Amino acid sequence: MFRAEDRETLRTHLIAQARSDDRVVAAAAVGGSAGGGDRWSDLDLTFGVADGVPVAEVLTDWTRMMAGQFDAAVLFDLPYRSSIYRVFLLPGMLQVDLSFTPSAEFGAHGPRFHLLFGTAVTHPAEPSAPLEHLFGLGIHHLVRARMCVERGRLWQAEYWIHEARDEALTLACRRLGLESSHGRGFDQLPSAVRDSYAGSLVGQLTADALQRAAGVVLAALLHEGADIPEATRIRSIMKPVVLSRR
Repeated sequence: MFRAEDRETLRTHLIAQARSDDRVVAAAAVGGSAGGGDRWSDLDLTFGVADGVPVAEVLTDWTRMMAGQFDAAVLFDLPYRSSIYRVFLLPGMLQVDLSFTPSAEFGAHGPRFHLLFGTAVTHPAEPSAPLEHLFGLGIHHLVRARMCVERGRLWQAEYWIHEARDEALTLACRRLGLESSHGRGFDQLPSAVRDSYAGSLVGQLTADALQRAAGVVLAALLHEGADIPEATRIRSIMKPVVLSRR
């Protein structure tokens, strides 16, 4: 595993690289790199690109630099509006997320954004997904899980139960004011809440085991979505189906 000192040395190098690149007019630390990270956090930096300079051109040059100097491998790209996020993996399993945005749109899209140099525009806060949407997704996933069990597609059924459980846990985090994206708040949930999900972990790929796990997730979803208008109607539709045995 990488050392925290290695990550900080690389951070210093990349910020210096950005300052020396005339095409980069602003930089910021985001995510855990902007505060709240720990020994195992990845490195997240975002850069504003000068007017008239193609973002793809800068990204290509920086990718060549990351591979040549640090033996970095590219994992994937994540386009978002006018930005491109590229995720690198370095020796020692250090993940480095670099993103590039035209300067006119360079700014924070979340609370963890620390400007290092240059200027940033102000973006309106992005709304969280409505609770009804998360609840509906969870129910959808359980329906798909049941259909997969009926078809004998047990691996796929386990996938859908896992997805439904994540929606239920996300709703629990939202209810308790914990960070909900990417499971960040799951470990901070009260032990009584976490323990109630133990039966949702599929231990065997059998129809009965999958149905039992789906029943636990359904109970959790119905509990978390108790105040959602459609919950009563969905309860009457779902419980006899999900909890029945083949």
